[in-house]
Amino acid sequence: MHTISFRVNGELQTVSVPATATVLELLRERLHLTGTKEGCGIGECGACTILLDGAPVTACLVLAVEIDGASIETIEGETEDGQLSGLQQAFIDAGAIQCGFCTPGMIMSARGLLRKNPDPSDEEIREAIAGNLCRCTGYESILSAVRLASERRKGDSS
Repeated sequence: MHTISFRVNGELQTVSVPATATVLELLRERLHLTGTKEGCGIGECGACTILLDGAPVTACLVLAVEIDGASIETIEGETEDGQLSGLQQAFIDAGAIQCGFCTPGMIMSARGLLRKNPDPSDEEIREAIAGNLCRCTGYESILSAVRLASERRKGDSS
């Protein structure tokens, strides 16, 4: 067992984990943060995407021991004062949520992009979500949702 300390959604956590435990297992089984979904388990679908020190990663491919000292953000940390974030609301408003399985990972990938680039082009959005598979929406509504979140954010700054 290895003892690690890290921040998850701003809260300091110290846990003991086996050397083989993934961040996905740690989040879901130990911390009960079940918004991060397990899809394929091999990093292909993006359902388990989280932000690790601000960068989107698939939690099923990162060993828990690797996050010692790091900062993790999950979909549970996306809310603002108990309310949906602007990005979450944009996904709803644009019809970018159907079955919802890919949505947490998709939102975390989009969040990583919007932090780096608050006004991304469609191509930049496509590139940012390229590792996230969705079998329901056809992606156009997801592109619309990220654009909508970006536009609303610009409108709030004016």
